[in-house]
Amino acid sequence: MSSPKPDFGPLAATYDELRPADRNWWELFDLLVREADLVGRRVLDVGCGTGRVAAALHERGSRVWGVEASPEMAARARERGVHVKVARAEALPFKDGWFERAVLWLVAHLVSRPAVFAELSRVLSPDGRIAIATFDPTHFERYYLNRLFPSLERIDRSRFPEPEALAEELREAGLEPRVVRLSQRAEIGRTEALERIRGRFISTLSLLDDEEFEQGLARAEQELPERVAYELEWAVALATRP
Repeated sequence: MSSPKPDFGPLAATYDELRPADRNWWELFDLLVREADLVGRRVLDVGCGTGRVAAALHERGSRVWGVEASPEMAARARERGVHVKVARAEALPFKDGWFERAVLWLVAHLVSRPAVFAELSRVLSPDGRIAIATFDPTHFERYYLNRLFPSLERIDRSRFPEPEALAEELREAGLEPRVVRLSQRAEIGRTEALERIRGRFISTLSLLDDEEFEQGLARAEQELPERVAYELEWAVALATRP
């Protein structure tokens, strides 16, 4: 059974404001740049969203193109100066061997991975590399929104691939994978946390039924402390085309 797919169109206008590029964002970005050797390369940003990753790579000297299924998100990326095509990742509108690198930042759970990996194998040059940032399963065990929204953990576990399964999917596509993990801590104020929840800052909140969302929001307004601490557990899959 396929996982539910959120509509990112309504999220595009506030996406960057509700998910700012904080210190943790830059730490993960630097890890991808380092481990996948992205600087100065021809890079495809798959599911580029509002273009934040692509723009940051451009500033580092990479030549970046984005592909994004949501026209609204793609429009925001173009406002950043990102070269982006509106298309599905399963049918990339690029010629064979065109890219040296590809990046998927919180995208692997939104696409048909076998089709996407086959397409990436096609558009990557020999010795091309893929960097995939996704959440490790331990992330969902302790996430601070779980107690507010009872369905959240179940939905995310059904959407996000296990790192070992992700590596096997990459092998089946003829790629050579390895996995790197990153643990982070974060803390935000109560007001910011509530703004994020109201704006459905993670797409999973858009997949909850209205009753559960409204009940969880009411609980958050009553129960969240002045400072909200939480952890982020990342799994970064890196794969090389032989």
